[in-house]
This record gives sequence, C-alpha cells and structure tokens, in this order.
Amino acid sequence: MDAYATSFSGSSPLKGTVNEQARQQAEELEAVFLNTLVKEMLSSVNTESEFGGGYAEETWRSMQSEQFAAAMARSGGIGIADQIMSSLLRIQEAAQN
Repeated sequence: MDAYATSFSGSSPLKGTVNEQARQQAEELEAVFLNTLVKEMLSSVNTESEFGGGYAEETWRSMQSEQFAAAMARSGGIGIADQIMSSLLRIQEAAQN
C-alpha cells in the first residue's frame, strides 16, 4: 500500500529514483488537496438519523475522505501531480542549461 493510502504524514521513506520520489511526493500533495475537497463534500451530508452523528461518525468520515482522496490520487487524480511534475522537470532542465 502506498504511503498516502492511509496517512499523509510521509512517515514511510521514499523509494526509487529522484524522479520517482518527486512523483510520489506530487501524488501525495494531490491526495492532501483532494482530501480537503472530499471532507467539504462529506460535511454537507445530513447525518441526523437514528444511526447518524456523533464522535464515531466524525472519525469515520475523516478516515473515509482520506481513503477516497488517496484512491483518486493513485488513479490519476485531477492532474495536479502531473502539473507539478512538468514544472519540476522544466525547472531541472533550465538549471542544467
């Protein structure tokens, strides 16, 4: 499972080449952004029912939004990681010239 699949803490070491590490970090950043969007989306869901609400549901929704965001980022996301990578590569090429 990827580092951002369960947490955005970055506690697992980066593996691979420099470009692979940069890609991993770009995808993790996109997952954090998507998590914010998903949390806002889920906050609009009405939880007032017999089995809704409370501390447990807040905790569950937080974990659910994190998992949704990580899954979206792994499957291509909304293009933020791609934009970050193209910018980083352009900066690297300019620095080498």
